[in-house]
Amino acid sequence: MIGFTYQNDELFCEDLAVNEIVEKVGSPAYIYSKKAFLDRYNMLQQAFSAIVDTTVCYSVKCCSNINILRELAQAGCGFDIVSGGELFRVIKAGGDPSKVAFAGVAKTDVEIKYALEQGIMLFNVESEQELENINRLAGEMGKVAPVALRINPDVDAKTHAKTTTGKKENKFGIEFAYAMQVVSRLSSFKNVVLKGIDVHIGSPVNSTEPYAEAVDRVLNFIKTCPDTIEYVDTGGGFGLLYNEENVPAFEEYAKVIAGPVKAAGKKLIIEPGRSIAGNAGILVGEVQYVKKTGVKTFYKIDAGMNDLIRPAMYDAYHFIWPVKSEEMPDCKLFPEVEGDGLLMPADVVGPICESSDVFCKGRLLPELERGDKIAIFSAGAYGFAMSSSYNSHPRSCEVLVDGSEYKVIRKRETWEDLVAAEEL
Repeated sequence: MIGFTYQNDELFCEDLAVNEIVEKVGSPAYIYSKKAFLDRYNMLQQAFSAIVDTTVCYSVKCCSNINILRELAQAGCGFDIVSGGELFRVIKAGGDPSKVAFAGVAKTDVEIKYALEQGIMLFNVESEQELENINRLAGEMGKVAPVALRINPDVDAKTHAKTTTGKKENKFGIEFAYAMQVVSRLSSFKNVVLKGIDVHIGSPVNSTEPYAEAVDRVLNFIKTCPDTIEYVDTGGGFGLLYNEENVPAFEEYAKVIAGPVKAAGKKLIIEPGRSIAGNAGILVGEVQYVKKTGVKTFYKIDAGMNDLIRPAMYDAYHFIWPVKSEEMPDCKLFPEVEGDGLLMPADVVGPICESSDVFCKGRLLPELERGDKIAIFSAGAYGFAMSSSYNSHPRSCEVLVDGSEYKVIRKRETWEDLVAAEEL
């Protein structure tokens, strides 16, 4: 956990006590470490660029606050986007459009025109009809659109059914056989140029084998393509340590991805999101009530599935521990501490009127009281970005910590904000 440590029985984000931050900004709150974001980006950049010319395009969808995008842009990062709104965020944050890859299965005319105006690096095209539409719009604007064909390699990444993207039954990409037909008709598309081949197999992928298989298939396919191809885009999906996973090091992913791409004489684009942002952020909630039945203990906190939907949506595991505790857990996220105290099984639940609003069940935790703060770890990716105001709960604030200073990078919503766009 870069950026987060327990010191004297208290959780710190970089040099600041998390409890002190929450006392000032309120609860629930997302708290991010600037150091964690930049260190993880630099580790990825170094691992892949040591082998082949690599453009790291951070996946905006996983954590999209413009303050974070600005820090990554200033570090030299490119961006993977899936909407015009995400491109707007990148531009607003000072990102370089020429380092932007635009994915997404249903790009609108408005989004495509905006991307052409901004001069993005390339579109990752998901179907022949999309290619036809980009060709038409580019022609009307007097431009030539750079594109990559997104191939569906039919590779099983052994990930969650809701996050797999590289099997033939998924909505993403073009099957190899049909892609060959598309390539054979490229000469009829006068306003596009094929600059790359793209593949994305899912997330999180805690093994290098699916990447090796997908890259091999893509490189063989490229041999049948025009020599205009500069890039191989292998997407993202690299694993993240949430609990006890055996996650390959970035260098291990780079070996099976960047090595073959270099041998083929191509440049590489990767689109990491979770592996940069995931452990760079936590969600902090406050215990509102403790409910004990004959068989269960519930800690009811003010954060809910509207703030972090991953446990309800994906049955995802998140390490959870009090912000202040004399008992320390035995956990790979914090290998320097050991739990040997009095722990009890408990469910941590939120305020939303849904039975699925549960962060964990039967988790061994210290005994907590009303007012205690709880940190939900590994919440930097697909946390706030997927949050909502369901049950009319205002969305939480976001805080970015830089050493001994912090900044509220998104204000907490108010009840007035909930109805501001509605009319009577």
